[in-house]
Amino acid sequence: MNRAKRAIILAAGMGSRMRPITDAMPKPLIPVNGVRMIDTVIDALHQNGIFEISIVVGYRKRQFEPIKDAYDGIRLIENPFYETCNNISSLYVARESLLDCVILDGDQIIYNPGVLYPEFEKSGYCSIWTEGFTKEWLQTVEDGRVTSCSRTGGRGGWQLMGASFWAEEDGIRLRECLEMEFMQKKNTGIYWDDVALFCHPEKFDLGIRPIRRGDIVEIDSVAELIELDPSYGLYGNQNKLGEKI
Repeated sequence: MNRAKRAIILAAGMGSRMRPITDAMPKPLIPVNGVRMIDTVIDALHQNGIFEISIVVGYRKRQFEPIKDAYDGIRLIENPFYETCNNISSLYVARESLLDCVILDGDQIIYNPGVLYPEFEKSGYCSIWTEGFTKEWLQTVEDGRVTSCSRTGGRGGWQLMGASFWAEEDGIRLRECLEMEFMQKKNTGIYWDDVALFCHPEKFDLGIRPIRRGDIVEIDSVAELIELDPSYGLYGNQNKLGEKI
């Protein structure tokens, strides 16, 4: 059995789909019903005994500084590539912390801290079974092993969420693959998730952590934010662009 000893929170992006709210603050710092998204992530980690936390910052990075005083064990890592590269750059700059770790998106809400229980058998993503059609990334799992993943979604599969666990050996391999893709191949326009799922799937034996719908909520648009917190209703008619952090 493996155990997550540390965490990496990706929080460097500009959150373009959440404009104009993110014109003033990074997306992970947006309060939802009075609680910032990133606080739910950090609190869930602490409840599971994970206190060594690296937060990758870029856009409006100074706004994250007070978090170091509010919580124990926080380290901020600057991503100097955030404006020109996809989020592979964020994990690349934090790659030394990849062993025995959990990787999380900072722009999500953890409603059930139990999903971050630190012990796990196989590296892989927290995943929700999706019977109907979805456009989200969808994994096929056979005998507890991820055998394929669709970027364009589909029906009847395991939708991956923005929390994943990586054992020591897989973390070493992921670090090597990140260095190869980002530095050697200059493959800077991909998501970091592409590295294990599409660029080098033969090097990993991934499983999943099944969770329930609602345990983790990802907010990808102002409309989804308004649905959770109606106080943002005045932003409802704004046009947005797309981006992940």
